[in-house]
Amino acid sequence: MILYEEVFRQFQKKEVKYLLVGGMAFNLLGGNRNTLDMDILVEMSDGNLRKIVAILKKLGYHVKQPVNPMDVAVRKIREDWIRNKNMKAFNFYNDDSSYQEVDIIIDSPIQFNKAIKKALQFKIRDVNITVISPADFIKMKKCAGRDKDVQDIQDLQFIRKIK
Repeated sequence: MILYEEVFRQFQKKEVKYLLVGGMAFNLLGGNRNTLDMDILVEMSDGNLRKIVAILKKLGYHVKQPVNPMDVAVRKIREDWIRNKNMKAFNFYNDDSSYQEVDIIIDSPIQFNKAIKKALQFKIRDVNITVISPADFIKMKKCAGRDKDVQDIQDLQFIRKIK
């Protein structure tokens, strides 16, 4: 079983509009980084977010923030968190597994509607996983600018050159 397989399976079943980004995407794009959390960029419609929250709750995930998790699906509340709390991602964790966390990116330099057009599809067994394109991955990492992001950019550029 792949890590987060049931999350991906439910996303596929419920037609969730998402892109895998972050460390797991980096690995699927050819990089090599130890990571256990799942970062997703999603279509920010309230309906799509409600589906994501319902799936995660059904699978035993909870929020760390002292809020109703469905509040992320309310645009005015979400925009308030971004503007007044500088929130970049909304985090869910799984009680049954201390290492399983899902971050929904709510403030991104990349627009989902543009990025989905360039996305890559990976199939692992019968599960389809939608992954951000290498170019958009690099754009996101440049905006984040942390040391590990700079290293990811260099590694991915090197991998793309040798392919």
